[in-house]
Amino acid sequence: MDIRQQLLAAFEAEHREHLDAIRSGLAAAAEDRPVDWNDIFRRAHSLKGASRAVDLPPVEAVAHRLETLFEQIKGGERGLDRDALAAIHLALDRIEAFVAGMKDGASAMPPDALATLDRCLASASPDLAPDVPRQAIARPPIPSSEAAPEPNPDPGRQTVLRVPSAAVEALTAATHGLANALSGQAAIGEGLAALAANAAGLRKRVEAMRSAGAGPSPERSRADLGELESALSAIMRDASDLARRQRSGAAAVDAASARVREETERLALVPAETAFGGFARSLREMAREEGREVEVTVRGLDLPVDRGMLQALRDPVLHILRNAIGHGAEAPHQRRAAGKPDALSILFEVEARGSRLVIGVHDDGRGPDLPAIEARARERGLLGPGAAADSERLLAFVFEPGFSTAPGVDTLSGRGIGLAVVAEAVRRLHGGVRLSGRDPYGASLVVNLPLSAARRPLLLVEGGGATYALPSASAERLIRLDRSSDVDTIAGRPVGRVRVEDGGKASVLTLPIASLGDLMNSASSQDDHQASAQVILLRCGGRRCLLQVDALQDVRTLLVLPPPAIGADPGLIVGTVVLGSETPVLVLNPEGLIDRAEQPGLRPSVSGMKAYVADHGTMPERRRSTILVVDDSITTRTLEKSILEAAGYRVVVCVDGQDALDRLRAEIEPVDLVVADVEMPRLDGFGLLKALRAEAGFATLPVILMTSRGASEDVARGLELGADAYLTKQKFDQRELLETVGQLL
Repeated sequence: MDIRQQLLAAFEAEHREHLDAIRSGLAAAAEDRPVDWNDIFRRAHSLKGASRAVDLPPVEAVAHRLETLFEQIKGGERGLDRDALAAIHLALDRIEAFVAGMKDGASAMPPDALATLDRCLASASPDLAPDVPRQAIARPPIPSSEAAPEPNPDPGRQTVLRVPSAAVEALTAATHGLANALSGQAAIGEGLAALAANAAGLRKRVEAMRSAGAGPSPERSRADLGELESALSAIMRDASDLARRQRSGAAAVDAASARVREETERLALVPAETAFGGFARSLREMAREEGREVEVTVRGLDLPVDRGMLQALRDPVLHILRNAIGHGAEAPHQRRAAGKPDALSILFEVEARGSRLVIGVHDDGRGPDLPAIEARARERGLLGPGAAADSERLLAFVFEPGFSTAPGVDTLSGRGIGLAVVAEAVRRLHGGVRLSGRDPYGASLVVNLPLSAARRPLLLVEGGGATYALPSASAERLIRLDRSSDVDTIAGRPVGRVRVEDGGKASVLTLPIASLGDLMNSASSQDDHQASAQVILLRCGGRRCLLQVDALQDVRTLLVLPPPAIGADPGLIVGTVVLGSETPVLVLNPEGLIDRAEQPGLRPSVSGMKAYVADHGTMPERRRSTILVVDDSITTRTLEKSILEAAGYRVVVCVDGQDALDRLRAEIEPVDLVVADVEMPRLDGFGLLKALRAEAGFATLPVILMTSRGASEDVARGLELGADAYLTKQKFDQRELLETVGQLL
């Protein structure tokens, strides 16, 4: 892959992060939560710089106007009214579609985004700064974060997948382990060949003795027999040694193969956003084409699900979302009369509940029209003339093929195909789908599927002498509690004090402590008099408890099978996994464990495990010149890293000034020069430079500031703070960068 492709791949990942962060900020503003407009402004600024680095002028132009608009909002020159909100969403959608279209080589930026943003910028006025009417930006009061990467429209086309580097490293390590295990088989093969040669030589000697007949003397015969016995003993020893080595080697190969298989299966688990990420943008685009307003909120798209399962659900979920607009949208005056905001609000969420994968689409529209459904059902003969039907039965009719209550056919509804497709796809995956009304208004359509159709990351733990599995997403933190300071007793039961963060706010909670062995009615193998206890901060929904375990084993991605047919408590046991080839392990339900932990009557024991200290080792002394690149833009980091590595330098990267300062102070590796951006979160380039020059160890460390801030006062400030060079990205020339680095080193 050439440097241009590398930069575009990096930009594709980076632009999604910036768009997601901006959309999350808009969602927070809509829910009257605090918004960091400085961060949103910086995101637009970084997006502009990254698009310039990969030579995408259409994206740069839109990002520049977004940057200006956010600067007006954070400066109080205008408010986030409906026009501004619509313009921002349109601009973000257009950028996203443009970048997605680059894969096909036919991307174009429609002019409406620039025109709409220009109108907003032209209308900026201090009069708009006061409180924005709540109805203008209202959304359902559910915390969310929106992610909107474009799914691959052609599953058969080769595409680039975003895989965590840790997963790639784990697979690489597992592959090396398998290669090492297989290399031992070659030595065993050589030993077998030598053994065969020795056995053949021994056979020749026996045949020679037989052909000689009675010629040799008794003494000679005894000597020959002794030699034969010695040779035979040597062959037996070699055979025994080879058998032992073969058993050991086979076990090593089996273990290494299992590890490779496990890590490969882990890669088959992808975030739900890979299939559903682009739906929010597509839905907003559909609504615009129909002249309707819609606010789409998404949640849970980071949940890992089997790729095949996601592919099977992609079209059905899109049908559900289209149905929400087609049947839920109302005229603005109708919504205002009902006390709703003008825009239809849709919440799309993906979550794991126990052993089930749950996909929900909830809207605040008109809700199911039960009389119309009943009339249509009787018309089609699904309901007899005199037969009564409750609401649940009526709502089940909407999943029948060809069933629709729409007055006509349009681009969103009317043919009665969408929900029938949903029902059929869900049935094939052994799941269920249900439509219901919402209180006080709107509709909810929920798809419920068994997680046995997908692999899940699980935390393997020991408790009461047995091994259990917990969904890793439910394990918020692993904690060691000190009995003397962190543990207390309330009403005869142990409780622990832990620090948690919710919505960016830190607090100390007092939570019940329950032993896993006690919850599963098995004896604990731990000493109750130990000074500390190893616990898992277990979380399900908004509830938490502290689960004491005997040991932590591993985190693995495993196929979740149904729970045992007999004897399994459905409140606690939601599935089974098989370790190796024959060891079954029960998968526990976090919600059931929390329920059980809150019940009285558990044994008040708190025990713990021995602590351990990790050895971090040291870096090798022999090295090339090392350059630290500090930039919050992944595209810019990739560009600078590629240029410097091609010139023979060793490059390490940091995402902002604070990250760089922490790394330098930790002395992870000796750094010879720093190349830093100025506009960065937490600690900008000026702040990093000032901090470095204030410390004796870094006072003479060469620092190059490379930034888009080319004003004379910025250059003067950078040089006054002690920068050895100041380069601007607008006039970026890699030869100038390499020459400057060469002079300073």
